[in-house]
Amino acid sequence: MARKISGRKGAIGKDGSTGPSVSGDKSKDFRPTRDDILRYIANNPDKSGKREIAKAFSLKGEDRIWLKDILRDLQDEGALEKDRKRLVRPGALPHVAVLDIFARDADGGLLGRPTDQPEDALPTVVSIKMSRGSGPTAGIGDRVLAKTFPTHAETGPAYTARVMKIFEKRKDAVLGVFRVLQDGSFRIEPVERRQPELTVEKEYQNGAQNGDLVEVEPQRATRYGLPRAKVLNVVGSLTSEKAVSMIAIHAHDIPHIFPSEVLAEAEAVKPATLSGREDWREVPLITIDPADAKDHDDAVFAEPDTDESNPGGVIAIVAIADVAAYIRSGTALDREALKRGNSVYFPDRVVPMLPERISNDLCSLKEKVDRPALAVRMVFSAEGRKIRHSFHRIMMRSAARLAYSQAQAAIDGVPDDTTGPILEPILKPLWAAYGVLKRGRDSRQPLELDLPERKILLKPDGTVDRVIVPDRLDAHKLIEEFMIQANVAAAETLEAKKQSLVYRTHDAPSLVKQESLREFLATLGLSLARGAQMKPAQFNQILNQVRGAENEALVNEVVLRSQSQALYSPENLGHFGLNLRRYAHFTSPIRRYADLIVHRALIGSLGLGADGISRGEEERLEDISALISATERRAMAAERDTVDRLIAGYLSGQINETFDARISGVTKAGLFVQLPQFGADGFIPVSSLDGDYYIYDEAARALFGDRTGKGYQLADRVEVRLIEVAPLAGAMRFEMLTDPKPLPGSKRSFHKAKAQRPRGRASQPSRGPARNRRR
Repeated sequence: MARKISGRKGAIGKDGSTGPSVSGDKSKDFRPTRDDILRYIANNPDKSGKREIAKAFSLKGEDRIWLKDILRDLQDEGALEKDRKRLVRPGALPHVAVLDIFARDADGGLLGRPTDQPEDALPTVVSIKMSRGSGPTAGIGDRVLAKTFPTHAETGPAYTARVMKIFEKRKDAVLGVFRVLQDGSFRIEPVERRQPELTVEKEYQNGAQNGDLVEVEPQRATRYGLPRAKVLNVVGSLTSEKAVSMIAIHAHDIPHIFPSEVLAEAEAVKPATLSGREDWREVPLITIDPADAKDHDDAVFAEPDTDESNPGGVIAIVAIADVAAYIRSGTALDREALKRGNSVYFPDRVVPMLPERISNDLCSLKEKVDRPALAVRMVFSAEGRKIRHSFHRIMMRSAARLAYSQAQAAIDGVPDDTTGPILEPILKPLWAAYGVLKRGRDSRQPLELDLPERKILLKPDGTVDRVIVPDRLDAHKLIEEFMIQANVAAAETLEAKKQSLVYRTHDAPSLVKQESLREFLATLGLSLARGAQMKPAQFNQILNQVRGAENEALVNEVVLRSQSQALYSPENLGHFGLNLRRYAHFTSPIRRYADLIVHRALIGSLGLGADGISRGEEERLEDISALISATERRAMAAERDTVDRLIAGYLSGQINETFDARISGVTKAGLFVQLPQFGADGFIPVSSLDGDYYIYDEAARALFGDRTGKGYQLADRVEVRLIEVAPLAGAMRFEMLTDPKPLPGSKRSFHKAKAQRPRGRASQPSRGPARNRRR
């Protein structure tokens, strides 16, 4: 029975929330309707966890169990989605979002839109509320971090927002490359795929020369000819090395020049001393990193556990550079590190989070050099179960600096002058400990996707030499598993101390994504169990069924796309992919601000020094988490764009050449294809597919012919011809050379039914799929 709801809308509850005003009998026989619950969640996005909803409707005891069932039903139906610990309506903006401010409304107020909104989604407009003392003052062109609030108005913006932080001041400008044509006229070659070519008059050249990367301001369009622009700023010359990554750096507003006060602070830092630290310089910790690594922030050591109560057990130690000793809260170094959020890795350069004085010198665990570190000592049983752990603030001295391939070669029987003397005392105990930890990992069953990573090797001039798939060695897996266990230990320790922290969270796939994956697997004759509590093992079972099969790559790709995005959060959602209940990033404070926060939290809660987390940081953890999640996405987008531009430039001289490719994306507009040997994508428009009228099948991730039922599906191996390249935009257009194949699944059933209709009688109106319509 529904609880009585008064006619007053937007009543204020005792907790300050807005929602339906509740009156009448409060016994368990009176409960809110589903619409009441949905309305409350829409009106109170920041108070939409199960506890807050129960409190708002005064539900207790059995009523809370009833509420839990109702909320689960609403999620199963797609009426609600989970966002961290909150429940939101599908398509709703998160309570904290990154917005681009693009215009003003009729009253002069600012309007923004979500930075990472999908291109095919209906645009969401947000009204930015600015008042004295409400937050930083933003303007048109700014990218901001903001708290959002739904308006539920029939007209106007769907959300209002309050600015929390301005990322970077952005001019009303676009990037392009200045070109001087043979007739002496000037053009701006676009660096974004949807940006048009522009023309520049000589009076607006502003010193730009042929090949310069420039910021330009588009001018009012004319009736005839190309749109015009004027040069605002010369960023740099594209004739130099590292030019392609510079495009991404500016396009994504990545801070890459350290302010003078930050560099001055870094130069003034004094090396840490042994005072207040345990002396672990005799422990033979070693670093194992890529051969070209310039900084070394983690070291490892292992030995058998001699405790008779733990037969076959091992002791594993992970030591991490003590960045918190040098980057103090509230300093210029700290503010700049937070603004950057993380280091950004391009094929031709690294944009570091910290100045080289810190990252490559004082905090780098150099061989045979005293360095401060925060270490965790972990004891594991023979089955790989962690029995206990402890954290220590130490002074260490790395016994050796090894590359992955170098350490692996020694274990495989080919030691060199460096690894030979440490093979028996250090390397073999490490590998023995990894064998123990691997048993624990196998028992835990994290998600095991098989998706090889590619690495671009460049020539001295900054152009592509070749693309390789590095071998996945046991040395890589060893370091990975040691780091995972150290991260778990950090989260467990801080929880035990009731210390606020930043978790690395990875939520389970949403029910909508689960159902979409289930529909897709059905087209291949595979089934995925239903249930609100999905486990990685259920996905692994599917992956094992297709291992070695023709559709293995397809299933791996679709399972990956069904997963939620990993985030930083002060609320613990666990880590679905690793199948861990609690997880925090602790092992890379040189390149990730999240790890630095965790270090400070450990130092403060364990009484390891005066440079622990501050009260102000604890109060701002939600904002910090949102900011570093956004900078992580920014870095990933910039890295991906740079790879696309490098490969497009490399292939620009191979127009009309044919390539083996794999379909990496299917949309109603056409097919994205990836060249496996390069790892870069191009596009085939649906209009260029000959021989049929192609329909988009979202469930099967396919385009299929309306007449033949044949088509193309995600992960298909095809042959394509390169037709057009825009190197600076990273865009390539291909022509399909492979004939379409028969496709199994529901759409073929539709065609079969159509073919079997009796001739000579009127058929009923069909509700079959129309071209380019999503199911």
